[in-house]
Amino acid sequence: MKTLRKSDLVCLRNGEVVDLIHSRRQKADIVIRGEKIDSIGTINESEFRGEIIDISNCIIVAGLVDMHVHLREPGREDEETVESGCAAAMAGGFTGVAAMPNTDPPCDNQEIVNFLFDRARSQLVDVYPVAAITKERAGKEITEMGELAKAGVVAFSDDGASVADSGVMRRALEYASMYETVIIDHSEELALAAGGHMNEGVMSTRLGVAGIPTTAEDVMVARNIGLLRFSGGFLHIAHISSDKSVEMVRRAKDEHLSISCEVTPHHLMFSDEDLIQYDTNLKMNPPLRPPAIIERLKAGLADGTIDVIASDHAPHSIEEKDVEFDAAPFGITGLETMVGVIITEIVNSGILSLEEALYKMSIAPRKLLRLDVPEIKEGKRANLSVIEPSKTWTVDAGRQKSLSRNTPYDGMELTGGIRAVINRGKLWQAL
Repeated sequence: MKTLRKSDLVCLRNGEVVDLIHSRRQKADIVIRGEKIDSIGTINESEFRGEIIDISNCIIVAGLVDMHVHLREPGREDEETVESGCAAAMAGGFTGVAAMPNTDPPCDNQEIVNFLFDRARSQLVDVYPVAAITKERAGKEITEMGELAKAGVVAFSDDGASVADSGVMRRALEYASMYETVIIDHSEELALAAGGHMNEGVMSTRLGVAGIPTTAEDVMVARNIGLLRFSGGFLHIAHISSDKSVEMVRRAKDEHLSISCEVTPHHLMFSDEDLIQYDTNLKMNPPLRPPAIIERLKAGLADGTIDVIASDHAPHSIEEKDVEFDAAPFGITGLETMVGVIITEIVNSGILSLEEALYKMSIAPRKLLRLDVPEIKEGKRANLSVIEPSKTWTVDAGRQKSLSRNTPYDGMELTGGIRAVINRGKLWQAL
């Protein structure tokens, strides 16, 4: 990573600028001076007095944001830290991440928020803290939302657990709406999901593994939509995995409720049938679903019901994952593979155009979290992701920037690579 001084000039040469909002493309060189875009056009290479980076075959878009990331700090610095998570984000093409609050201690007070901002101060990647909905994520008493909003959190979530008490969830929606802040819910009825390790169905029976039914998600999504309809507010459904839940969100949007949802790459690429070898790197919550449901998730992505693609990057140590399937924790890493997986699985199969897919990883999460949307214009701050859509590469878990290696993509060939990211007056380039 290189820090750019105010006088430093860097030219991104031979690239194509893509406006994700209007789906417009422009072949142009971008000159960056320090933190800002100095010019957009065509440079005279022989007269240019700065660093030239040839980005032929690449596109330049507004910096990508992953709105569902677990950085593990404080508490599990052996699995991930703010620094290593930001390194993984850069390698994955992201200039921003929303950090979920299920740390130890959880992010439920201003001190933890300030700690995260301090740890991220020197990073290229913007870290946006998400605070807990309830104190200690215990589901009983809402946090000091006003103070946390003033401290800079972008959303509230008890991610990893639903808020089971409907009265508490109602109050959370009402209080968060006062600060125009979204509630992100891990929608799961624990009474239906407790003790499960994979999707309940034919495969769980075949493998002899306790299951988690899609109904566990559907029941909580239905309740949350009912509360949203009653109390108002802004609701975002995290890592949606049930076709019935997608349909409920679709109908709620038809009612003009303030609701959105996200899907993860792994819920689009893998199914419960891939668990035939009991690979713990395919164990996540919500669990992988049957192929028929995955096709309906893709349909929800294509018709706009699903607003955002997010990784749910959940690093775990080798010791935790290298155990029997039932004993392993839920979660996989995903920051460094998300762009490649989505281009390979979603764009190349024609479900979304490249612009539509990247919009769901850049503009849409920024709008949902009320973040500034970077403009690729002269005089504006340079917040850019440089992507080579046609590049093929092979995932090597041992070379990833994350401290953890729990990826199901190891050894897989993907299309869509990252050339560079620029933000906060800093430049990172792929080797």
